[in-house]
Amino acid sequence: MVQLVGSLRKELADSISTCKVLVVGAGGIGCELLKNLVLTGFKNIEVIDLDTIDVSNLNRQFLFQKKHVGKSKAQVAKESALQFCPSANITAYHDSIMNPEYNVEFFRKFMLVMNALDNRAARNHVNRMCLAADIPLIESGTAGYLGQVTVIKKGMTECYECQPKPAQKTFPGCTIRNTPSEPIHCIVWAKYLFNQLFGEEDADQEVSPDTADPEAAWNPEETAARATASDKDGDIKRVSTKEWARSTGYDSVKLFNKLFKDDIMYLLTMDKLWKKRKAPTPLDWHQLENSECPKEGTPASGLKDQQVLDVWGYCQLFQHSVETLRSQLQEKGEGAELVWDKDDPPAMDFVTAAANLRMHIFSMNMKSRFDVKSMAGNIIPAIATTNAVIAGLIVLEGLKILSGELESCRTIFLNKCPNLRKKLLVPCVLDPPSTNCYVCASKPEVTVKLNVHKTMVLTLQDKIVKERFGMVAPDVQIEDGKGTILISSEEGETEGNNSKFLSDFGIRNGSRLQADDFLQDYTLLINVLHVEDLERDVEFEVVGEAPDKAPPPQTNQEEVNSITNGNKDSAQPSTSSKAPSEDDDIMIVDSDEEDGAASSSAAAAATGGTKRKHSDAETGETSTKRPRTDQSAGDNNDDDDIIALD
Repeated sequence: MVQLVGSLRKELADSISTCKVLVVGAGGIGCELLKNLVLTGFKNIEVIDLDTIDVSNLNRQFLFQKKHVGKSKAQVAKESALQFCPSANITAYHDSIMNPEYNVEFFRKFMLVMNALDNRAARNHVNRMCLAADIPLIESGTAGYLGQVTVIKKGMTECYECQPKPAQKTFPGCTIRNTPSEPIHCIVWAKYLFNQLFGEEDADQEVSPDTADPEAAWNPEETAARATASDKDGDIKRVSTKEWARSTGYDSVKLFNKLFKDDIMYLLTMDKLWKKRKAPTPLDWHQLENSECPKEGTPASGLKDQQVLDVWGYCQLFQHSVETLRSQLQEKGEGAELVWDKDDPPAMDFVTAAANLRMHIFSMNMKSRFDVKSMAGNIIPAIATTNAVIAGLIVLEGLKILSGELESCRTIFLNKCPNLRKKLLVPCVLDPPSTNCYVCASKPEVTVKLNVHKTMVLTLQDKIVKERFGMVAPDVQIEDGKGTILISSEEGETEGNNSKFLSDFGIRNGSRLQADDFLQDYTLLINVLHVEDLERDVEFEVVGEAPDKAPPPQTNQEEVNSITNGNKDSAQPSTSSKAPSEDDDIMIVDSDEEDGAASSSAAAAATGGTKRKHSDAETGETSTKRPRTDQSAGDNNDDDDIIALD
């Protein structure tokens, strides 16, 4: 006779009470998950989150109250969860999971890792750490009414990075600077402008008219005289935006006329841009002031953040926000910089005003502060019920793993609407690892197309190895028979190489680079494919992947229909070969996630030379990467165990 402890078999209940689990993230999903775990009987839980509680979290992250605003999410979540089960042993870390102390040995302490994250870099990192530690990972995500849960196990299932994810959406610089056609273009421009005026200047975030726009095909010398810029406002000189702003004392009226009058008039001289487009209409502060000030504005109805102001309203908001930000800079002292934060009212006011004024200039409908904040902050509406359903599914998949029934685990999609079978939850058999994955393949290898004469070592380090391939602290050596170290994770060791081109080190077409991240026990071989020219604004391409595109859609329509039953709102798994071009961590513009690229951990053998090896914490001995065990997923054709929500 089967013994039960509550609703669970005694063996499973014992396993739950003794196993140690790691919860990464204590936000929307994490709060629900932590509560579910302690109520299910889990006694040994560690939770980590770098974030602090904001008032905007309180509508859905129910472990937090108003008195907790500003405190550590992980710590407060622990204290609140203990009220459900005081006997639980919960350890909280107010820290980033990407910090070096959370290494492979740290992950090996756990029987199960559960992700409740909201950004791709951290997801990639945890994926690679769990692969290196050979620990099952339950990945999850929500986007509005959509959600998904999947299980990742080394050698048995796809890892999080087996299928390429859609690249973060970016826009050509000439579109942002010269020819915006959508509100998001104006919002990106306004965020760039904030950094150019008050933050850290970035040459890639220029906001002045782009004279190199190939579509314009004009002669600046011949037409510059046609731009009738104000003498008082300093002409349209190609100087640092921040330098110019400082010279005016951050005068809001001068800034306004420079950005929304003079620069626009300069754009109008680029005749060819406006042959098939509606030309922008410059704004003049003094004209607007004279025409709008005497008018009595009718009080707007509705919530303040959801109101759309008139042009003069946004002019006044622009003036007020500039004055406030100028004061903040002065308080910080000489050389200070501000960091844009969607939750900082003056910064959000500035972006809202600047973006809307530009929208009006380019004949677009203006947006409310709420809408601008959603787009500028990459915000997807968070719904408490979705988080609760997904957190419950995470625990159910965890129970299968602890019962030794990994073959019965599923990727489960939560749909917005019931499918044709009237089901909201649709399970799908887990896919096996991709043989072409550059993370979990036995010998990860990629080919990168670039110009060795134009690509600097710093670009290789920051944009390719760290940003694109997700390493945190990479070491890169050239496979030239000498083991030449190109990039070292030791600070300052190879800093002198940063400004040199790859060709300066003898790297040419066909050269091979070995990139190692010893924190994550991961080695990647990079084949260099030299090309003279790439598309405009493209510094490199990964061969076999179309830039900025998701994997091709599933061609087997019958199979798709059998899973989604024709419901176009079906949420697709981020790790499945059936994934569409939108995945759970949707990004619209520049990400405001925690800094640092993702890391990695496939089980590829490290080669010799001067490379440092991952050290075993128990023995103190240097170890090589452990070989992959050959595990095959059990055959299970029971694909119809679809769960209904009544």
